[in-house]
Amino acid sequence: MSARVRLGRRHPEPPGRQGGRTGRERRGARPSVLRLAALTGASALTLSAVLATPLNPSPQQAEAEEGKKVLTVAVAQSVDSLSPFLATRLSSTSINRLMYEYLTDYDPGDNHAVPGLATEWKPSADKLTWTYTIRSGAKWSDGKSITAKDAAWTFNKMMTDEAAATANGSFVANFRKVTAPSDTEFVVELKKPQATMTALDVPIVPEHVWSKVKDLSKFNNDKTFPVVGNGPYVLTGYKPDSYVRMEANKTFWRGAPKFDELVFKYYKDGDAAVAALRKGEVSFVSGLTPAQADSLAHQPDIKVNDAPGRRFYALAVNPGARAKDGTRMGDGDPSLRDPRLREALFRAVDRKTLIDKVFQGHAVDGEGYLPPRFSAYFWKPSAEQERGYDPAAAARLLDEAGYKKNGEGRRTGKDGKPLDYRLLCHATDPNDKAVGQYLKEWWGKLGIGVTLDCLDNVSDPWLAGTYDLAFDGWSVNPDPDFVLSIHTCDALPATPKRTGATDNFICDKKYDALYARQLAEYDPARRADLVKQMQSRLYDLGYMNVMAYPNAVEAYRTDQIAHIQTMPAKAGNIYGQDGYWSWWSAKPAASDGSSDDSDSTGVVIGVIAGAVVLAGIAAFLTYRRRTTAEDRE
Repeated sequence: MSARVRLGRRHPEPPGRQGGRTGRERRGARPSVLRLAALTGASALTLSAVLATPLNPSPQQAEAEEGKKVLTVAVAQSVDSLSPFLATRLSSTSINRLMYEYLTDYDPGDNHAVPGLATEWKPSADKLTWTYTIRSGAKWSDGKSITAKDAAWTFNKMMTDEAAATANGSFVANFRKVTAPSDTEFVVELKKPQATMTALDVPIVPEHVWSKVKDLSKFNNDKTFPVVGNGPYVLTGYKPDSYVRMEANKTFWRGAPKFDELVFKYYKDGDAAVAALRKGEVSFVSGLTPAQADSLAHQPDIKVNDAPGRRFYALAVNPGARAKDGTRMGDGDPSLRDPRLREALFRAVDRKTLIDKVFQGHAVDGEGYLPPRFSAYFWKPSAEQERGYDPAAAARLLDEAGYKKNGEGRRTGKDGKPLDYRLLCHATDPNDKAVGQYLKEWWGKLGIGVTLDCLDNVSDPWLAGTYDLAFDGWSVNPDPDFVLSIHTCDALPATPKRTGATDNFICDKKYDALYARQLAEYDPARRADLVKQMQSRLYDLGYMNVMAYPNAVEAYRTDQIAHIQTMPAKAGNIYGQDGYWSWWSAKPAASDGSSDDSDSTGVVIGVIAGAVVLAGIAAFLTYRRRTTAEDRE
């Protein structure tokens, strides 16, 4: 987490944040959150479930507590934080989406704004003041009333506390003032028009709980359970790198979920997750490889969902990482600041081969920054602009730029040393490893060396700028503002010792000017044109090479899940949606595999048995920004 990662908001997740916010997924961990290196989590939790442990790697499905309906989801990305102010990975933001309502939601059919915590909204004539009507009678899970003051406190905190702005600060950078004139009226005053006012992907938190937190930069929202929220599920248990456990919110305003419990269980190995699905130990698995999807396609009681995705899969170049104060960071190879060398590298990448051989048709050729699923914003380079596959042209560019071959056939830099780049990749992502091998071969023919640096934790080197190139990716929201914002100069860390919201340290004045214009443009067509100009500029800079738009390939057991909502409704994904529709809508199957809408004893989904203390499992949940395996997916 997409958080992606790729990188979502980033895949660097898987790999984008929104990425984002529920939409966001980054393949790797994001900036400021990584300061929270040790998520302490809750003490051992007793669950009526048997999960895989070192002593019991293949638990057997057993009878559950009478009447319980439990949905267990296998995930591949660990949580960076359960605080909505800090979380950036797709895994984490997706959980936040289940815990807390936003002001508005995205319709699962066509992504238009629909009521969430706010029942209606309207701008002033000059569009500098927005008034939201907060749902009356709504309750937090502890029974206290939800009011506009909770929304005002949430946004005010983001405007005044740097830590609170870690994940979603770009949404409030243009806010002048927020107030709550009454319990049902929330008002935002802007400095200038802002086109994202019906797409503020910010979880609203209860003031009576969060106002007691002394330091938001160190609070991960994982010490006391149940966690007070107002979404369709309530967080009741968490063990870092193991599981997240949630219970249905019976008072949720849209109606309680049909499953009593929702458990996200981490599997570091994708084949192990697929094996658990076959045995019925989990009900749902996402991020399937082509081979895994093919093996499940004709198995009884399992449905494979293969739909256009909302992620991109890219190669990011370290542009010379620096902080906002101008101080250089990291140790990226300075030769990569040469646009001719970057173009040569990208012209040696055969996207068609990657689509055919690595993704095996479960993806489409990458071009612009935003996936074709978002047709209004989708952009393609012109024929003259495109950096197509042309290894001969790549070699000529290197010759012209002065990167000559030595006696051993190696290209040398201006310092006379052979060019040899470190390529940061995710150890748990088979796509990264496979694509990396192709890049080693193709760039090797140019005389350039590549060392694959595949790590379980790509976040630390990414945030420190200690890489040359990296696999990147984000899950994109219906409104693309967030994934566009992570390439602005404002997203850079204030100083080398701080963290920022940047993806890979890009800072370009022309791009920033276009970003400011699109944010203030309310006309959809004109804004879309500006967004396309931004993608064109990003493409020309050459620090981001989008290689593919992977499909969402996932599977679930139909004898456990009778129905589940995809997003969009036609040809959409289930995991990592821009909302909570999939898990909120999921209906349990009866013992005969049919839908069971009753409140009586039903089939229990997941790995469930007698009370067992969960002592240890592997690491949990999937960059943006970055990942592509949300969240560095």
